[in-house]
Amino acid sequence: MRGLLACATLAAMISAAMTSVASAQVSDDVVRIGVLTDLSSWGRDNSGPGSVEAARMAVEEFGPTVLGKPIEIISADHQMKTDVGVNIVRGWFDNGKVDAVVDIPNSGIAIAVHNMVRERGKIALLSGPGASSLTDELCSPNTVHFTYDTYALSKVTASAVIKEGGKSWYFITADYAFGQQLEKDATRFINEMGGKVLGGVKHPTNTADFSSFALQAQSSKADVVAFANAGQDTDNAIKQSGEFGLVQGGQKLVGLLMFDTDVHAIGLKAAQGTYMTTASYWNMDEATRAWSKKFFARTNVMPTMIQTGVYGAVLH
Repeated sequence: MRGLLACATLAAMISAAMTSVASAQVSDDVVRIGVLTDLSSWGRDNSGPGSVEAARMAVEEFGPTVLGKPIEIISADHQMKTDVGVNIVRGWFDNGKVDAVVDIPNSGIAIAVHNMVRERGKIALLSGPGASSLTDELCSPNTVHFTYDTYALSKVTASAVIKEGGKSWYFITADYAFGQQLEKDATRFINEMGGKVLGGVKHPTNTADFSSFALQAQSSKADVVAFANAGQDTDNAIKQSGEFGLVQGGQKLVGLLMFDTDVHAIGLKAAQGTYMTTASYWNMDEATRAWSKKFFARTNVMPTMIQTGVYGAVLH
């Protein structure tokens, strides 16, 4: 609720600011929205080309103009590198006449861009990153954080799993901003609900071999093994934990950030019994099914919550 209220307040402020600016002039008389996403790394399936297409769908549904100005969608690949992402956005603002930046599936890059849009008087509509600091201590009137964050993911998942008896936890965490924030938020809610964290281990991103981490988690005897990572790291960690028999030994597996695409990548057999939380699901009701079928016709996949969030943020 805290995040929803913050988003509603910020959205109202940004809407008023956009109306005021657009009445005079929007950059070069084009409302240009840049989708900064991952087109070549581990976040490609969860955001990537699908996020770009979702943004285009929103413009087509709303547009093609706003306040008499044409809307244009452009995109770029940040390659999961902060310096690359920052340089792209700087170029967009300096030379590309971009008015708003959308998506950004990487919390480190998103935080850097978040700071830049505040300095430049631009707008960021974030669907891809999860760090709750973006809506907490770093809160800015220039940024709206859509879809999900580490606060929401960890609270919903921890509540459900602890109610089912998962009292003691062990973390396998990606050693970067998002993973650390996810573990921190989850630990808070686990403690508040009477659970206990027995320990954890951190791993570098793009790790191929999780065998030693899985064995450490197994030997901890924790009720729950939680993966505070994303993308291929999550897929590899859950697959290899399954190979070492953690679920058969009575431990619950929790993917603190998982997507439908991860379930397909892991395989139903290896993913069986794993807990996950999502902000949206394509098959939730008639309205989600209808929109998702349109998305599928253009992309040949069903949308993830990040891609659905990009559509919602741009349409809003």
